Amino acid sequence: MNDPDNRHHQSAPDSCGSIPGLAGEPAFVLERGASAAIPLLIAVPHAGRCYSPSLVDGMRMPEAASLRLEDRHIDHVGQALARSTGASLLVARAPRALIDLNRSLDDMDWDMVADRSPEEGASGTVQGRRARSGLGLVPRRLPGMGELWRGRIAGEDLDARLREVHRPYHTALATTLESIRDRWGVALLIDLHSMPPIGPKRGAMRAPDFVLGDRFGASCDNALSSAALDTFAALGEVASHNRPYAGGYVLDRHSCVRRNIHAVQIEVCRATYLDRRLREPGSGMAHVGAVLGAIVRRLSEELLGRARPLSEAAE
Repeated sequence: MNDPDNRHHQSAPDSCGSIPGLAGEPAFVLERGASAAIPLLIAVPHAGRCYSPSLVDGMRMPEAASLRLEDRHIDHVGQALARSTGASLLVARAPRALIDLNRSLDDMDWDMVADRSPEEGASGTVQGRRARSGLGLVPRRLPGMGELWRGRIAGEDLDARLREVHRPYHTALATTLESIRDRWGVALLIDLHSMPPIGPKRGAMRAPDFVLGDRFGASCDNALSSAALDTFAALGEVASHNRPYAGGYVLDRHSCVRRNIHAVQIEVCRATYLDRRLREPGSGMAHVGAVLGAIVRRLSEELLGRARPLSEAAE
């Protein structure tokens, strides 16, 4: 992942939004690839580690819960990818425990909110499937851990999380993708996540280390997904397609294949790049970076084959 020739420079990062309870702390950071080197944006929504004292005080088991909720240190992989390929990069600093950026405004468990009812929610709809499972817009519970919070949250607290984190993040994501598409005529979002090990790592039934999700073909041209899966196979990596993760709200909201804005989700097994306790960066991080670097470069070739000159794209 090193770039000895220093060919790909990122522009100065933009710090955007704010984390409630942490004065001056940005909710996310956006770095645009210098000179729009490739028509690709890497987004990392679940690796934020900036916890306010009030958020931690409200959690029943903050250390254990944060470890389970975070896509632990996958932002380091995203940062290395952006540096080596010239892709733009959007990294959330606000933690998933505060607000889940891969959930819609409707996917809220309103029983968590002290002074709101479902009718006062984003559109008056009943809670979504994710909220019912405990992992909605604000995570409520985890298997084997139960309730994450000591009490209910105030409606004004939820409003602040939406106003200062969720809405500006998605505005930045949409604006950046539109800018890339306007420049090239095509854009691709890689929504980068990590997953716990989902099966054995040896033998004929070896579980995948990577999962490519494209909403079963709805968020991305099949040729792009096929190129990524072919590259995983050529590198000897076990990867699956949409099983068990097909992507979520980010892909549904921001992809638009008919307008040449494509999006995929990539899940990386945490055992491949973290230490044995799945807490800190491990020796496999460089290998994972190299694998994903090959994926980005292959997808960039596909995208550049579809790109239009700037004058044509602007028409």
